[in-house]
Amino acid sequence: MKNPYIYGYLPLITIILFSLTFGLYTVTESIEIFKKIGVYTGVREFLSEIQLRVFLLIVIATIYFMIFSALKLIGETIHDMGMLFFSKDIEGKGVFALKGGSVIFFFGSLLSAIGITNIYILAAIFVVTIFIYFVFVIYKISVHVSFGASVGVMLFEMVTWVVIITLVVYAFFKLYNGIVSSLPFN
Repeated sequence: MKNPYIYGYLPLITIILFSLTFGLYTVTESIEIFKKIGVYTGVREFLSEIQLRVFLLIVIATIYFMIFSALKLIGETIHDMGMLFFSKDIEGKGVFALKGGSVIFFFGSLLSAIGITNIYILAAIFVVTIFIYFVFVIYKISVHVSFGASVGVMLFEMVTWVVIITLVVYAFFKLYNGIVSSLPFN
């Protein structure tokens, strides 16, 4: 008998691994920034090098953990809404077919250890993992829903993500411009 919960732990491990790899890169960059702005020597009076790195890793990895967890939650919600709108799968076979897809993210998170020293490699591995998972999802649901429903789900997910990312980028630049315009210049 095959246990349907065998992959249940993989999303948590995946999020932890991605958080650690992105966190390790960010810690290294943060320490370099601390050295450039002159804060590093002051901080080193209170903490040793290892203590500083561990403290920063805990804080930064926790922030990445929250971001990746939120992305996972939003992604699953968008997918489920797309299936609700476009699928006539009453039995939920499409949902159960996607359970094995967490293995893709798991291997992507393991590969991200290669790119700890380079943000472009880390980002590329993350984006490629997302793309492979997206193709996997479309392939798996196409077995259980019609071609039109597959296209509808795919377009719904892409448009929703584009809108969300556009709104976040817009809000970031609006906030940045507000802060910069409020700074006094000589």
